[in-house]
Amino acid sequence: MESRSQRILKRPEWSINRAYYKSMGYTDSDLDKPIIGIANAWSTTVPGHYNLRKVSDAVKEGIRAAGGTPVEFGVIGACDGIAEGHEGMRYILPTRDIIANSIELVVQAHQYDGIVMIGSCDKIVPGMLMAAARLDLPSILVNGGPMLGGPEIHGRKSDTTSIIEGVGKLSNGEITEEKLIEMEDQCAPTCGSCSFLGTANTMCCIAEAIGMSLTQSAMIPAVYKERLLSAQKSGEAIVDLVKKGINARQVINKKSIENAVRLCSAIGGSTNAALHIPAIAYEARVDFDMESFDTLSRSTPLIAKMNPAATFNVIDFHESGGVPVVMNEIRSMLNEDVMTSTGKTMGENLEGYLSPNNEIVKTLENPHSAMGGLAVLAGNLAPNTAVTKPAAIKEDMLKFTGPAIVFDSEQEANEAIMRHEVKAGQVVVIRYEGPKGGPGMPEMFKAMKLLYGMGLADKVALVTDGRFSGTNNGTFVGHISPEAQEGGPIAVVENGDIIEIDIPERKLNIEISDEEMKSRLEKWTAPKARVSEGYLYIYGKLAESADKGAIIKTRD
Repeated sequence: MESRSQRILKRPEWSINRAYYKSMGYTDSDLDKPIIGIANAWSTTVPGHYNLRKVSDAVKEGIRAAGGTPVEFGVIGACDGIAEGHEGMRYILPTRDIIANSIELVVQAHQYDGIVMIGSCDKIVPGMLMAAARLDLPSILVNGGPMLGGPEIHGRKSDTTSIIEGVGKLSNGEITEEKLIEMEDQCAPTCGSCSFLGTANTMCCIAEAIGMSLTQSAMIPAVYKERLLSAQKSGEAIVDLVKKGINARQVINKKSIENAVRLCSAIGGSTNAALHIPAIAYEARVDFDMESFDTLSRSTPLIAKMNPAATFNVIDFHESGGVPVVMNEIRSMLNEDVMTSTGKTMGENLEGYLSPNNEIVKTLENPHSAMGGLAVLAGNLAPNTAVTKPAAIKEDMLKFTGPAIVFDSEQEANEAIMRHEVKAGQVVVIRYEGPKGGPGMPEMFKAMKLLYGMGLADKVALVTDGRFSGTNNGTFVGHISPEAQEGGPIAVVENGDIIEIDIPERKLNIEISDEEMKSRLEKWTAPKARVSEGYLYIYGKLAESADKGAIIKTRD
């Protein structure tokens, strides 16, 4: 069967296309081989992407060694960390769709035979996986690896979140500004995705669990030689996938998505996975809703525990065996027969991996917790569900009831917290920060970190129609759907209303009568949209709700 690339490179009809390639130094021999697109999110603005040129070079070596021709193009990528806590965070989630769209456009315009996607961070990895599922070509994802941890602070290796916690401690007079600067200098000693189990590393682990990355590749540190060796093997693997005709939807399907949810729950991954997995499922033409997500999460125990749920970081997790060790431990719950980017089934990939049963990775018989790492709640405050992360919540905080203190924006809440207006026992409500209301569904990262730094993390709860960073801990509930901008019940919560959070029972309620709720909603009117131009305006108009993955529909 004639390949995609050869259909537009045959002489004499397509000699002009060969001429274009030859102008860049490609030879006839190069053009007679499978043409492999490399979508590279390298930049010097994202720490997790700083080393991706070297990673890409290693991928190219592998492609050439296996008999293919690499063709590289750039993909945007923004840093969640740099965007946190200010207007820039509204732009982060919308980049996911731009990334998926841009990869689709280039790959289809140039008719590549296969695609290697290189990225490491929060919205880049899911955007790439969405593109792969949409294109349904031979595909593989390669990440650049996490950074190493910094000097130990309060019993754990420091990382970039240590800074914002330090700001809260500085506000309380617990540390000096000199100490904060010292933390700033030392907490991120190398490039790479951040060393905790935030969204970036969660999604890299999910990429491996879903079968789109090589086995045990997800958490190889950015500065280890094994990172480049894995990249080279990935280059060889993509050519093999092209030759065998193994396309992305043979890898990304209902069974592999179920595996990914179980892995995410077993490691206590970021709540953002509850946005990205449904979005990937949508592009793969798989019916998958939040009820399915919770069913899988509820029945999967917490096997591995790391920062922000424990003192260990993802480097420690990698050295304990990483993703395949955990997947092997929950193997009885997995769909082993699914194809992967290695050209083998998931079951074949997991052969030989045994659980170390240490402080990081436990066994199925002796897990960290019988409750999975993520939970989906519902109730009269979240009729279409909300998401939380039991793995990052102390056991005595899994149930919380208290009076609401309501804010109509993240900034308003952060300023009130810094003024010490939030008191123990309250439930902080931050609304109009959903996909449409934000617009862009920003993370409430800073609010939780400020509360932690002020000693309130285990004394208050926070609920929002926005989302959270994978590094947050404490009693928090996000992704409340419908969001306030769409007239969801969170829009009519008033100061002093009693809110009940019951994570074991999966409930999120406001203690008012149905009649009172109906009366308030009938009086409610939508506020004017915050943004009236630019891409955020488009996103706010088109984005679906959080329970649907905050997607922009790409088909009828």
